[in-house]
Amino acid sequence: MRFLSSVFSAAVLVLPLAALAQPALQRADLIITHAHVVTMNARREIIEDGAVIIRGSRIIAVGPAALAAQFTALKTIDARGNLVLPGMINTHTHAAMTVFRGLGDDVPDRLRRFIFPLEKNLMNREFVHWGGLHGVVEMIEGGVTTMVNSYYFEEEFAAVVKKAGMRAVLGQTVINFPAPDAPEPYGGLALAKKFATAWRGDPLITPAISPHAPYTVDVEHLRLVATLSAELDLPVLIHLAEMTEEMTLLRKEHAMTPVEFLDSVGLLNRRLVAAHCIFVTDSDIALLKARDAGVAHNMVANIKSAKGVAPALKMFDEGLRVGLGTDGPMSGNTLDLIGQFGYVAKVHKLDRKDRNVMPAIKVVEMATLGGARAIHREADLGSLEPGKLADVIIIDHESTAMMPLFDVYSALVYAASPRDVRTTIIHGQVVMENRQLLTVDTAEVRAKMRDITRRINAAVAAGLK
Repeated sequence: MRFLSSVFSAAVLVLPLAALAQPALQRADLIITHAHVVTMNARREIIEDGAVIIRGSRIIAVGPAALAAQFTALKTIDARGNLVLPGMINTHTHAAMTVFRGLGDDVPDRLRRFIFPLEKNLMNREFVHWGGLHGVVEMIEGGVTTMVNSYYFEEEFAAVVKKAGMRAVLGQTVINFPAPDAPEPYGGLALAKKFATAWRGDPLITPAISPHAPYTVDVEHLRLVATLSAELDLPVLIHLAEMTEEMTLLRKEHAMTPVEFLDSVGLLNRRLVAAHCIFVTDSDIALLKARDAGVAHNMVANIKSAKGVAPALKMFDEGLRVGLGTDGPMSGNTLDLIGQFGYVAKVHKLDRKDRNVMPAIKVVEMATLGGARAIHREADLGSLEPGKLADVIIIDHESTAMMPLFDVYSALVYAASPRDVRTTIIHGQVVMENRQLLTVDTAEVRAKMRDITRRINAAVAAGLK
């Protein structure tokens, strides 16, 4: 009995020592494992069986699938070999214009004949709320985790975006005529200041100011925008070098290109995100780079309007901050970036008459890390790396068009569909899982959109009276 007692005591002593030798599991909130991880980091590493570990709003580890064994989490997603990428960044859109999608297509002078009159007569806070939310749903379903948006009633839209759990840079529009949310010309300036004060410091919403364009905002008010931007450190979102009429006007009145003109009024700097930049010269490109401005390349909207092909490839290759944008739903019609990919690659090849330019990896970079650079958020967004914000998407690698999968970037650019996005995570929160939105009642949104469509149809049929 004494011998057995001694053995039992020794075992009791040994077990705690062995337990102490095991490393303690680290705490996480979400683990994605068995993932085909497309990191988009500086080395463009791809981990074919990998894991992404998230704590709070940040990624804390990325590595082989075995890494997951070092952590314990409230939720684990088995990616089952699906592609896991950084969330995409739509660097230019007007989401609430989903309410007008399909109106004014294939007609001349669409902006003045259709868009401005529709906005003047019909756009209101309710339409911004539901049309904007419908656009948010479309972007989340398509793997967009951050949007750069310019429109009216941005304080209303900010609340919608926040509730949906999306990340956004939201620009209050400033324009030289009465707007839906401002009865006086340039009333958007005061609204922008109020909006910036109300949303400063929010983890998801970055308030911005959006002078519409150099041809719809005069010199005096562009300078006021520059002053307000500097005082409040506000991003500035603007349409730039988009129209031939814009080029002619600024040459005639100021003997400058649009890029030179913006520089002369103090707006060409690191706070600027310039959309389109179709008609830019080599000296304009050099100036944009010197001033460290961001550029939003909207290929589909540009070619649909037959305006031309922006030299985005040249800008990208020369080190400018170039991201991809969809433009609004009356221009490019869709709000996902995956649907833009093939056009971005193929049209640049056609434009250069060289099938080797704009390889697929560059297109994916523009949609992720390039977009982060365009909004000066590359320290936080655009790649899957420890310390960055946990904006992550999962794309089905077994959809019909994605098989066989030999080259990840090629499959994404030439074969993928926004409907291949299975799961979207923003700021560490799962907002869509297995194609189900978790933060938005999509049935309610669709019902509201059907009602709005009926009302707009009736107004258009009555001649907007």
